[in-house]
Amino acid sequence: MNLIKRILGIVWIGLGIGAGIYLIYFQAVPLWAKGGNDLVPAIIYTFVLAPLISIGMSLFGFYALQGEFDTI
Repeated sequence: MNLIKRILGIVWIGLGIGAGIYLIYFQAVPLWAKGGNDLVPAIIYTFVLAPLISIGMSLFGFYALQGEFDTI
């Protein structure tokens, strides 16, 4: 079971990086290009959601990879 948790740690790190790339590249960049009223969601995607989601998921995966959840 601990091996599965560590493998899923790698998956979580990958998902965190993928989510950050998706939010920046596919959500925020087109809104930055449109301009106008679309700048507010672009700012939220770029400076709030992308760092929060990608760092949170990657940190969870890092802890799982290090074995912090082995006793659970």
